[in-house]
Amino acid sequence: MEVITSHINADFDTFASMVAAKKLYPEARLVFCGSLEKGLRDGLETLQTPFPIDKIKDIDLDKVTRVILVDVSHPGRIGPFADVVKMQGVDVHVYDHHPATPEDVIGSVVVRKPYGSNTSVITLILKERGITLTPQEATILMTGIYEDTGFLSYPSTAPQDFEAASYLLSFGADLTVVSDLLRKELTPEEVALLNEFLQSETKYTIGGVETVIAEAYIEKYQGDLSILAHKIRDIENMECLFLLVDSEDRVHVIARSRNPKADVGKILKAIGGGGHPNAASATIKGITLIQAKDLLLGAIRDNIPPLRTAKEIMSFPPITLTLKTTLKEAVEVMRRYGINAAPVVRAGRVQGVITRQVLDKAVYHGLGPAPVADYMTTEVETVSSDTSIEKIREAVVGHGQRLLPVIEKHKVIGVITRTDLLKLLQEELKAAAGEGARKIRFLSGLMKEKLPEWAFSLLKEAGEAAFAHGFKAYAVGGFVRDLVLRRENLDIDIVIEGGNGIVFAEDFAKRKGAKVKVHHRFKTAVIVFPDGFKLDVATARLEYYERPGALPTVEQSSLKLDLYRRDFIMNTLALSLDPERFGELIDFFGAQKDLKEKTIRVLHNLSFIEDPTRMLRAVRFSEKFDFKISKHTLNLLKNSVKLDMFRTISGARIADELKSMLEEETSGKSLKKLSELGLLKLIHPSIVWDKDEERLFERAGDALAWYELLYTKDHAERWLVLLLALTDRLDEKELSALVSKLGISGRKRLDVLSARNDALRVLGRMTAGQLRKASALYEALNPLEVELILYLMAKAERESLRKAFSRYMTKLRHTETILKGADLKNLGVEQGPVMGEILRELLKKRLDGEAVTREDEEECVRAFVRKKPHRKRLK
Repeated sequence: MEVITSHINADFDTFASMVAAKKLYPEARLVFCGSLEKGLRDGLETLQTPFPIDKIKDIDLDKVTRVILVDVSHPGRIGPFADVVKMQGVDVHVYDHHPATPEDVIGSVVVRKPYGSNTSVITLILKERGITLTPQEATILMTGIYEDTGFLSYPSTAPQDFEAASYLLSFGADLTVVSDLLRKELTPEEVALLNEFLQSETKYTIGGVETVIAEAYIEKYQGDLSILAHKIRDIENMECLFLLVDSEDRVHVIARSRNPKADVGKILKAIGGGGHPNAASATIKGITLIQAKDLLLGAIRDNIPPLRTAKEIMSFPPITLTLKTTLKEAVEVMRRYGINAAPVVRAGRVQGVITRQVLDKAVYHGLGPAPVADYMTTEVETVSSDTSIEKIREAVVGHGQRLLPVIEKHKVIGVITRTDLLKLLQEELKAAAGEGARKIRFLSGLMKEKLPEWAFSLLKEAGEAAFAHGFKAYAVGGFVRDLVLRRENLDIDIVIEGGNGIVFAEDFAKRKGAKVKVHHRFKTAVIVFPDGFKLDVATARLEYYERPGALPTVEQSSLKLDLYRRDFIMNTLALSLDPERFGELIDFFGAQKDLKEKTIRVLHNLSFIEDPTRMLRAVRFSEKFDFKISKHTLNLLKNSVKLDMFRTISGARIADELKSMLEEETSGKSLKKLSELGLLKLIHPSIVWDKDEERLFERAGDALAWYELLYTKDHAERWLVLLLALTDRLDEKELSALVSKLGISGRKRLDVLSARNDALRVLGRMTAGQLRKASALYEALNPLEVELILYLMAKAERESLRKAFSRYMTKLRHTETILKGADLKNLGVEQGPVMGEILRELLKKRLDGEAVTREDEEECVRAFVRKKPHRKRLK
């Protein structure tokens, strides 16, 4: 005997699937294995069914040879047939649209399709086999499809559901009858129950999904609560809804979801039910409503992926101590890395945790030489990398633990502190106050809009190359900051997390046919592409300073700790280049807030002590972006000025920052601010910024702007011209000392600075009227580099002098003789020093307008030879 059956609490999709299956198995008997939903029960009273439906009590289960299961696979939902499908010799065929599970019935035939309705699965088989339907059969099947897809409107609806519906319409499916069968007017009892649900709603945000649980008590379960679930969800536009109904000795659960993160089928499967990702149900026996709610909440938390996990907020790699580390050594480690607690490990496994408070007290009592093992806390809660924030909060707050080790494969891979949780609490409080919860922001669209196509493609390829190594690549620093500010910046820095940046750089350079320069000490590399573009690559690293102003000691670290070493909070943004998260903006420290408020803040109070050049950078950024330096940061800066922290760093590092400042259009404003803060005097005590100096500096900027408009091939170094203006009042000895202190290198630059006094003497001669002839002016200025001439142009007080410089730069400087060496030779001048002497004489006459044509120059040559016949003779 063949039997077609389905799950308990059958609905129209169940019944329609059974009818459709009957067309495939004509000899099979239709049997409901349990209760029916009220809508189907009422429908069967008025609907003439095309086939008889047997009651299960009329079926001899021992004589069943084949069971055809429709709209179900799980043995826990088929009532008495759960035992039948296990019987030897019973063949099982399955037609289902629910996701497969390991517990599913194993059949010799299994047809599983992810359609919105199970009726669609079998209908399309009928279409494929060319099996015809009567209008009555087509109407029943259409009712099943329309019910489970919400009249083809639910998110789970698939294209195949439309195809199946179209096929049924071709056989005369009556949509008026379908509508009448599925019309669900609420009874007074259902209206009362709906109100009870609405009054009992409790909202939870789990894994970023707003979840609502509503409860009610009814004397007898009618099995038709799905319509109430849909109405409640639609009335309040809910993402995810669970209805709990306490009826007699059991609790029924009906679930609906619009959010793909909340797979209610998977959630309810955990408590013995099942269904689809967006519609499911369960029945739990022998349990109270309160117990059922607790059970359900646990299932929800276990099955909705947490919005944030331990891995996302932990600091890694962890700073750890060994059992033999002395208390005094442990204090030094915590001081160096700026931490207040650390895990104590043996072979990577956590043995305990010790805090700075314990260490300080122990050392105070003279216990510095003792090992940390004697005083650490050994009863330590730990979590795994995928632990949810809720469980982390319980471990840290509930158990009063200052630091929470994160464990993977029995070894500590990171730590979570109370500070981390306080930041999360701040986000939650903002959300509760209506300021919005933490939002994941993707800038891939902005990147595509603002970046050249080649740069956008390069970043995508870099992310893919890192991913291939198992690394994570991030764009960091000023590039990301300026992207958010919508400013042009192609100075791209990439940080590699979870791997070696040098390994990545060498591989990526090879892929792109580029060269790579490696700096092993700092774990960095520079990729130089064939077109000259440079890409800086670094390993995510932690830096600490052995002493104020020293170069940092570098250790491999995480992205978060790498960003923490940055100069200012506004520069701590990162952009994920990972293929799965490309363009995601990472903001650990509130950089977006600072950018929005146009504020510059340091990350910690010793920032200027560790790297005093940040004082120059703070002022430069303040003027460049028109940002304000926060009050606290400004106080820290002023304190570092009082301590003369520049004395602790090399002049070359000051020079780098000063050069960057002088390259900016706002350099004048920055220097004025440096003067106000007392920073200029720390560079050199004789540098003064007053009205005269400011006017000279402005004229130097004007001269540079004028020169750039000439579009000549000779490039002028902007910063060098402005440095000459800035140091104008320094005497020759002072300037030489400053150049030596700043470690300025490059032959041309040194020549320019050392020739400043020579240039000033030329300006003196011009002022005295000694260089009025064009040839004299040319002879005086030609030996000078462009930067010196622009500096002199800025210093020139008289308009006539500035015009003289302009005349030289635009005309005289490029003057050449018509005759060349070969021409002189043809005129009979023998090769030798005299040839150069003649050419110089020709140039003078050309500059002074005495030789205009070729004939003029030839006559000049003859005159020269006649004047000095003993030296050369024309043929």
